[in-house]
Amino acid sequence: MLKRLPTLLRWLRRQVRASELLFLGLAILVGMVGGLFTVLVGAASRMVQHLLFGLPPELRLSGAASLSLPVLLALPAGGAVLVAFNWIVQTRKRALVDAVEANALHGGRMSGPDSAIVAAQTVISNGFGASVGLEAAYAQLGGLFGSLGARVMNLRRADARTLVGAGAGSAIAAAFGAPLAGAFYAFEIVIGAYTPAAIAPVVAAALAGAQVAQRLGVVPYVVSAQPGPAIHTMGYVAYGTLGAACALLGIALMRGVALVEAGSRRWLSGNLRPAVGGFLLIPLALLSPQALSAGHSALHIDMTEAVPLGFIALVLLAKATASIVSLGFGFRGGLFFASLFLGTLVGHLYAGILGLAFGHPILNIGNASLVGMAALAVAVVGGPFTMAMLVLEATGNFSLTGAVLAASLVSSTLVRELFGYSFSTWRLHLRGETITSARDVGWVRTLTAGRMMRKGFATISGDATISELRRRFPLGSTSRVVVLDGTGRYTGIATLAVAFAESANADSAVSTICHAANATLSPEQDIAQVMTRFDETGSDELAVIDAGGEVLGLVTETYVRRRYAEELDKAQRELFGER
Repeated sequence: MLKRLPTLLRWLRRQVRASELLFLGLAILVGMVGGLFTVLVGAASRMVQHLLFGLPPELRLSGAASLSLPVLLALPAGGAVLVAFNWIVQTRKRALVDAVEANALHGGRMSGPDSAIVAAQTVISNGFGASVGLEAAYAQLGGLFGSLGARVMNLRRADARTLVGAGAGSAIAAAFGAPLAGAFYAFEIVIGAYTPAAIAPVVAAALAGAQVAQRLGVVPYVVSAQPGPAIHTMGYVAYGTLGAACALLGIALMRGVALVEAGSRRWLSGNLRPAVGGFLLIPLALLSPQALSAGHSALHIDMTEAVPLGFIALVLLAKATASIVSLGFGFRGGLFFASLFLGTLVGHLYAGILGLAFGHPILNIGNASLVGMAALAVAVVGGPFTMAMLVLEATGNFSLTGAVLAASLVSSTLVRELFGYSFSTWRLHLRGETITSARDVGWVRTLTAGRMMRKGFATISGDATISELRRRFPLGSTSRVVVLDGTGRYTGIATLAVAFAESANADSAVSTICHAANATLSPEQDIAQVMTRFDETGSDELAVIDAGGEVLGLVTETYVRRRYAEELDKAQRELFGER
């Protein structure tokens, strides 16, 4: 039986690659596993919080009325535990790859050890009370199972990316009890496009993930939101302004994390940063426990109870500061739920201030909280339709969903115009990457000058005469010759058409008719950089040389443009599911 397993696996791989129905079944399986691990990770983090902070079973950390100073020492203790964990896994020198980066640059390939480290770091950070959410761990593990499924089935690059998105979307669907939001999260955040070929597997995986969580009795995050009255024309204008305010706050939040992180790295050893960050969180927690953890209980409290505007403003400031400190000082997690919570506070505050300014309520506070929740999450996380579906599934109010879309689109447009990144891609930008979404650009990185160059090329010394060039390379034998100096280093390219022209002096040195002497390529430059170099130099061919000046090969502009067009056509066919 064991001897037949490789044969059976090869047969199954062929069937899955050829059948959309079997691929759909694989996506559902990935979604179920993603949903299950979302439940397990959430339960592990809550268990740690309840043990450390002595919480009753029905209460989450951010919903506590108050916390004593001795109990809050768990925050720096958590930083110390995270430091110890990071020291144990410090053998991994490269940056950990998340689902967005994997889909953008690596064709959906994710590392199991990397994902386990991210999940563990996130559980430690959230479990010990740092102001970070668990969505990073959820999406990481969901995406990993999609990547592993694609690897086992030896799927095509496009199918692997779809399966990674489906896994990540299933995890978000399970966490929020919102399959539509999970599906759009996969499309907008992880896959980077709405692809016809991906609709069925992504939606099926999201439904499977949400169903697994529901069958296990998990209460989703956003379920108790009560919408207010229908929204009319002037309400859309007001909510558009709220979207603009959320965009500016989202940009400030992301830049704040980057500035604090850069400052903490400059002034503190990496081994101290999380522990120091834990101490800095203590006064914020004493001010209000709502500043801690992701903010699930706090969100429900502030949306369902009559809370003074002064308290809302205080919690907004404390929570924003706590999130910046937590991430800036090295705790692992994301701003997904923090942005949702902060958005409800901004919406609440906005509606209250408008009411005070006009002397009577202008906007329903519940509606404004939900619109602000979505608009700020769009500014930080991205995905306007993701957040619109989240609100729709939480409230069932289509009129409110329209206002959410209006505010979210305003927020998204302003962030793209003024900032250009979501939080995940902003962190990659700080690391030196240039991607702004999960759109597949990995093929651009792998299609390098070294891979495209032609190695068989003619050479001649620059000291040789043009007549010798004519003798050695008659017309029709080749179109160009690489010219070298006395030590074999590149000095330019001689074109035979120029050498055989009547104006060429046969007794002159070949070096006198060289071109592209200072226009060269390195083997690691990708196809986009190569095309830019052709545009800059105006040359039809360029030499690929190593660091020592030795010629490795030649690349022609015609060939590069053709390869680029072929790859674009291939990507377009994959986008529409054409084999």
